[in-house]
Amino acid sequence: MLYFSHPACLAHDPGTVMPGHPERPQRLLAIERLLAEREWLGWERREAPAACEAELELVHSPAHVRGIRELCARGGGAIDLDTYAVEASWEAGRRAAGAACAMVRALLAGEADVAFSGTRPAGHHAERERAMGFCLFDNVAIAAELAVRELGVERVLIVDWDVHHGNGTAEIFRRRADVLVAGIHQAGIFPGSGAREDVGSGPGDGFTLNLPVPAGTGEGLWLSLLEEEIIPAGAAFEPQLILISAGFDAHRADPLASCTLEAGSFAKMARQLRELARELEAPLGAVLEGGYDADALAESVAATLAALGDQL
Repeated sequence: MLYFSHPACLAHDPGTVMPGHPERPQRLLAIERLLAEREWLGWERREAPAACEAELELVHSPAHVRGIRELCARGGGAIDLDTYAVEASWEAGRRAAGAACAMVRALLAGEADVAFSGTRPAGHHAERERAMGFCLFDNVAIAAELAVRELGVERVLIVDWDVHHGNGTAEIFRRRADVLVAGIHQAGIFPGSGAREDVGSGPGDGFTLNLPVPAGTGEGLWLSLLEEEIIPAGAAFEPQLILISAGFDAHRADPLASCTLEAGSFAKMARQLRELARELEAPLGAVLEGGYDADALAESVAATLAALGDQL
């Protein structure tokens, strides 16, 4: 069990540009404080390397990567109404993407069969040419593409349980049949994509599985969608690597959405995917996405790690 992180991810602070911004360093501090109190649940901690620009360009255009680097070099600023960078965001973004890459390399080298990337900024909203939704680079997509292009993996399953649809990941792999992107998200909120009818396009038709749920949805429906739709689709796909876009903003305490999961709900989903990974003999890695109530986020991450590590 490997846990990847880096102190540089704490220096990315959109609140210096927009006071009160929900994507704040306290999110990671709360996670790390709670895990330290619990002796990291027995997980081995590793320092995340910085992704090189070639790794970022596995899914992003050179112009996008250059734009983020140059914006940060100028001291940062607003990218859109929600997404901000500061000078330190370039290094934080590289460490977040680098953690996901190092995680996949370790998993596929057999160093562990389960791993977690506890970094920020998150990534699943970032598109090939565009940073958005608090995200600069699509960390989970970069990791999946690295696995396919450089590490010999033929099929990757990405399960996104963030309450917001992972539009960036979906668009990056929209026309691909080697990456199955499946997710549950709240309908009618940012970013407004992820309709059930959207199943991918061209060669990727049928390799996107969107499962929107209404506001107020609790554990019962989330678990049934996972068990009855995502798990069977994943099993039939026979991935050689499973990645989770692990957002925790479907928690009932989260200020940015209206679902009603508890920390234990994420543990139950993690346990289901851990069992699928075992059946397929595929390693499993999770990448931190959203979650904006610091205490709920920390408890949810801890419950997820305990489930992935067979401690629940």
